This record gives sequence, structure tokens and C-alpha cells, in this order.
Amino acid sequence: MKSNRAMAVMAGGVLMAAITANPTYAQSTATPRNWHLLNYAQDSVYGTGVEKAYAELLKGKKGSPILVAVIDSGIDTLHEDLKSILWVNPKEIPGNGIDDDKNGYVDDIHGWNFLGGKDGRSVKEDSDEATREYYRYKNLYGNPDSVLDKQSKEYGYWQRLQGKVSKPSGESKVTYKTMLKLQESLRKCETLITGYLHQNDFNAAKLDSIQTSDADVMVAKKFLLRIFQNTGEENLNYSELKSEFDEYLAELKKKADMADSEAPVDKRADIVGDNVNDINDKYYGNNDVMGQFGFHGTHVSGIIAAARNNGVGIDGINDNVRIMMVKAVPDGDERDKDVALAIRYAVDNGARVVNMSFGKGFSPHKDWVDAAVKYAEEKGVLLVHAAGNDGNDNDIVDNFPNPDYANHSPRANNYITVGASANGKTGKVASFSNYGKKNVDLFAPGVQIYSTVPGGNKYGNASGTSMAAPVVAGVAALVLSYHPDLSAQQLKYILMKSATPLPDSTKDVNKPGAGDVKVPFADLSISGGLVNAYDALKLADSIEANKDHKSKKKKKMKMESVKKG
Repeated sequence: MKSNRAMAVMAGGVLMAAITANPTYAQSTATPRNWHLLNYAQDSVYGTGVEKAYAELLKGKKGSPILVAVIDSGIDTLHEDLKSILWVNPKEIPGNGIDDDKNGYVDDIHGWNFLGGKDGRSVKEDSDEATREYYRYKNLYGNPDSVLDKQSKEYGYWQRLQGKVSKPSGESKVTYKTMLKLQESLRKCETLITGYLHQNDFNAAKLDSIQTSDADVMVAKKFLLRIFQNTGEENLNYSELKSEFDEYLAELKKKADMADSEAPVDKRADIVGDNVNDINDKYYGNNDVMGQFGFHGTHVSGIIAAARNNGVGIDGINDNVRIMMVKAVPDGDERDKDVALAIRYAVDNGARVVNMSFGKGFSPHKDWVDAAVKYAEEKGVLLVHAAGNDGNDNDIVDNFPNPDYANHSPRANNYITVGASANGKTGKVASFSNYGKKNVDLFAPGVQIYSTVPGGNKYGNASGTSMAAPVVAGVAALVLSYHPDLSAQQLKYILMKSATPLPDSTKDVNKPGAGDVKVPFADLSISGGLVNAYDALKLADSIEANKDHKSKKKKKMKMESVKKG
């Protein structure tokens, strides 16, 4: 999920949030890089059985090509493992400046950028939705506390906004000051350790090997080891940890400054120039789906579809898929309008599965998004959404978008919400993952997932429900590739029904966001299981065989009836 602070790390007695959706280029020797594709019986990791499915179920078979739309931050269209799997709009002539397919979007060759301007620029950073709504209410009412009826829904909404913006921004000022002191301590320790080692970088193993009579160096060693140990990431390099902390600090400063600032500057208005309050003003943006901000979308796309068996990099889940990039997720909260139009664009241009690794706690134009979800439902398109990375119970805390229509009509049946699981060696469920017995459908690998990253054919690890969602989207596309006649509802049924419980004897897990509190894994989602590509394909085969058997039986009965008549 874009721009999440997913992992809590105790650093020197202070709670430090680290950004796990950033690349981690170190890799544990104990856990294979492709662990999410493996299976417990053969590899002792909580993977999806993708490789087993290729070896035993799909050998010698050729599936149908499936188009998967990725609504995200952008994609590296030049990456060695991705350029061959990009969707190419067959009705559009590249670079002629003409809307050849008459869909309203000029030269949309690989998708569309709803964050773009006519001059080629794109929105990089945007504010969070709670802040936008907070200041909208202040501008609308002046003093909502005195104007609004205390018994009204609007006042309740305003109170939620205050709780999300006013108090946290004040707390962020205190935390920011504390983190600055921690940063100073880190720099002093770094200087001592790099000076002792005569090298610029190090990891926990290198620290642990230090033995010296220099008391200052040993204190620095102990301090840094405690931080490393609490990251939960094996073989993390200090340079990577430092980079994550610096980014966290920069984000914290933004929140701290918010306490003394007015409404955030609307950079979008200057760059995009659309009317954000008019859903019918929809032909905006540009065709730059790459840009310079596409780490997140590039990583997500690689999980789904990085070219398999090409001798470089990694293998994606599906060997016969095309990725359509729909750019709608900035560094900050996405806009409801962009999400709604992105879903419609994906559906109208042939996507069968849409991956949505983003989310937020407020949705002022939920009706627009609901209408788009309903449109996808009517067209038989499966939507796969990340559950969120705050360790929250989604049955209690809002996470948008979601399959619950605001008009209280039946829940969308083409929608899957995904929590993040771990490999089973360093944990079972990601400590940051949201969960919910009513509002999270299943879990999928989402910790230390190795995939494509932008800028010169690079690869790296990332963690988050952002990584778990494309695992499910990839498995969904894989099943659909070999069973293309399945409806979105049938596809969801297969993924849910084939989801498997934890494969070992211990079913209790640490409850996300609750430290050492133990709960049954089955209580964290509707299915109570992990996505399983191997079992999903077997179930799809069984359903199709049963369907064929019934069809043949019906045909035979009809023939016999004709003969008797």
C-alpha cells in the first residue's frame, strides 16, 4: 500500500515507524528470494504453490493471455523483466497525438496517467484525505464545532477528522523532536562503528563480530544491534535502515508542521488542472505511465507478471499476462475521482483483473468509487485490494475503497481484500497487516517480497499488503488464464474456497498491531486461509470437469428424448 508506515520498530525505547514499502536489497540466505511462489510441503515456507502448479498441473499446457490493470504510482516501462509483458493498446497509433480509438485519452499506449498534466508533468506528492477534508470543513463552516448540530452525522464526521488531524499533528511535533535526538544518536554511533570497521556500511552480523576494549564503540554496537534486531528483517544493511528512518523523519516533519499551518497547497490544481469535484470532467491527464515516481507500481507489477524463464531477474506468477498501468496513486492519498475513473478505464479497455494496492481512511466521494466498482461488477472484472498496513481491524476501522456500497445495496461480489502473511520462518502474519473476520477475505505473502524496482533493471525486497494484493491478483489471473470463461464471482469463489489454513500444527498467530497477543489465524479473515495457486487451479479444473459432465449428461438425455419421441 502506497506511502504506509507499516512496521513499528523499538529504537532506544522509542517507537519508530519504518517504511517497509521501500526497497531492501539485502536478502536472507535462509529464505529463498522467490519464497512466495513455493510451498510448505517441499520448501517449508508459507508460499502459494505457484511453482508446484507449473510443474504438476500446467506442464505442457498453454493458457489464454489475461490483461491485468495495476492502479498505482507508475511503472518502469524499460525494465528488462517488464517491457515484454506491457499491454499495448491495439487501437492506438503511438506518438501521433491523435485519439485513434476515440476513448478520450490520446496516445494511451500502455495505459493512462490520471496524475498528469498537459505539459507532461505529474503529481508526485499529495496530501492525505483526512487533512483535505479537515480544511474543507473549516473553510465551509468556519468553526464547525459551533455551527454544526452536535447530534448530526456531519458533526460526528467532523469529530473524526479532528481526531485524525488536530491531535495527531500536535503529537507529531513531540515525536519529531524525540526522533531528531534519536537521529543524532544514530549518527554518533554510525561514526564510531564505520571508523572502527574502516568501511561505510555494515549489518547486524558485522556488528555482532566486533570485540574491542573501546567502551564507546561497544556502547554504539549494543545500541545499533537493538535497532537491527527489532526491524525483524534479516541481513538489513545500515544504509538501508538509515534511508528508511530519514524518510520517516521527513514524513513526520510534514505532520508536525501541519499543526501550525493552514490548508495544504493544492499542487494538483496547478499540474492536472481538472475540477476534482466534477466526476464528469474526466478527460484529463497524460500518457506518461512511467515518470520518475514508479517504485511502488513497478514492484507490484513484477510480482504479478515479471517475464518467467527469461534468464534474468525474477519470475512473476503468471506466464501469459499483460500489465496495463493506470497511474492514480501519488505519494499521499489518492483522489476518489482518479480511482473511480481508473477503474472504469481498466474495465473499458479489457482488463479482467484490477490490482489496487492503495487505501485511506476517508472517502468523501465514495459514491463515485462505488459506481465504478458496480460497473466492474456488471462487466465481470475482479478487483483485488490491499487491506492496509496499520495493524487495524477493518471490521472496526474504515479502509477505502471497499465492497460495501454507501446506498446499502448488497456487497460487491467481485471484490477481494487481502491481508499480508509472512514466510513462517520469521513469523506467520505480518505485524503491520490489517485484518478482519468480516472485511478481509484472505491472506497472501507480503513480507520481504523480491521483485522489480525502477532505474536500470534493478530488483529489491518490499513488504506490505501492497505486495500481498498482487500475489492474489497474479494467482487470479493464472486461474483465469486456464479457465477464461470464469466470471469474477466464480473466480472469487475459487480463490476463497481453495484458501488454505496454516500448514503446520500451530494455528495461533501474533495478532497484528497487538504485540504478543495470540489469536487463531482463522479469525483474521473471512476464509481463514492463505491464497493457494495449486489448490485454486485444481478446484477450477474440478468445477469445469463437473460442468462438462453435466453438459454432456444433459445433451445425452436430450438425444435419448428425441429418439423416444
